[in-house]
Amino acid sequence: MHTTRHTTRHTTARHRTAFAATVALVALTAAACSSDKKSDTATTAAAASTAVPADTSGAQPTNAPTGDTSLGDTGVTAAGISAERCAANKAVGKITYLSSFDFAAAASIVDVVVAKEKGYFDKMCLDVELKPSFSTANYSLVASNQAQFSSAGSYTEILNYSKDGASFVALADYGKTPIEALVVKDAAVKDLSELKGATIGVKGDIPPSIVAMLTSAGLVRGKDYKEVLLDGFDPVAQLSQDIDALPVYKSNEPGQLDAASVKYKMFDPTDLKIPGTFGLLYTSSDFAKANPTATEDFIRAALHGMEDAIADPAAAVKMSIKLIDAAGNQNFLSEQGETYRWTQELAEVKKGTPSGPVGLIDPAVLEAEVAAYVAAGSLKEKPNMDGTYDAALAASLFGSDGKVIWPAG
Repeated sequence: MHTTRHTTRHTTARHRTAFAATVALVALTAAACSSDKKSDTATTAAAASTAVPADTSGAQPTNAPTGDTSLGDTGVTAAGISAERCAANKAVGKITYLSSFDFAAAASIVDVVVAKEKGYFDKMCLDVELKPSFSTANYSLVASNQAQFSSAGSYTEILNYSKDGASFVALADYGKTPIEALVVKDAAVKDLSELKGATIGVKGDIPPSIVAMLTSAGLVRGKDYKEVLLDGFDPVAQLSQDIDALPVYKSNEPGQLDAASVKYKMFDPTDLKIPGTFGLLYTSSDFAKANPTATEDFIRAALHGMEDAIADPAAAVKMSIKLIDAAGNQNFLSEQGETYRWTQELAEVKKGTPSGPVGLIDPAVLEAEVAAYVAAGSLKEKPNMDGTYDAALAASLFGSDGKVIWPAG
């Protein structure tokens, strides 16, 4: 975090490269903003193909980009964006992106921040406004079109909020492993099974990946350990309370604990082969269907921003801090802390995608996450995954060189 017509979209995605080659001759002779009738036809065809749902059968290659290095989705070439596509994007009007936690240097936030700061949305003729927010507060706003894009903590989170008529579609997935871990106060603990009868402090709820990890150790939620609700976000203060363990984000709390010289033992779901995701970009199904080129080009700009955030992490963190400070820094985030966060998250992103471009959606990863969390009881039953992700969109935005297809200059 695609629909009942998976095969149709997957076939379209497979043939985008051939289609791109057909129109490449036009791109070589046309100006960047040509109004040529062939461009009109091609742009219309691209919009129509985008509105067709994606295949979620698992056949979509994880790291195999479609498209050509000089011509991606029709209307955006190495030379520029076509006048027709630009006009279509401008016609959408203001697009609001809500972050999942301030403007933290985290996947599905920092990439959007970099894209905004470097003018990538402007290059795509998109009027994008960024607003700091919190993950779970954003779904109702995106569903009601008060905002158009946001960042999800996991694919399961998207599924959990797809109810009461709300329908969301995941468009990019940077993290293909769980970002959460479990910190145990007693550093001498060697096995999770030793936590039977323990008290776990939670901030709202235990992440599904942690529940699945505990289940894999034979610990049943509601029976073998107790949960107590904690206030605030200070892990040092929280571990000083009468608890035995604390769910954390690998990219945040461990750094704070280390800085305070707090001893602990950390259990990582990834090390125990627990599947999961983090750092997804999503929109509402209605917005994606009504605005296909704007949807594609928002993701295109964000993916290009991610390329920069990977190439120059320090510069990306500084951009995040700039927006954090401009927004009032209500969460007291620091450059040192955000440097730690992005260093850790980037390592986790690369761990989940050891080769090929980051950000692609792998249906097999999503299926494995859902299956594991249903088995652990984090999801009561297997949800209907139809329409909840588009595996073809992000893949179509990369050239055969593994880079986002982007206008030069």
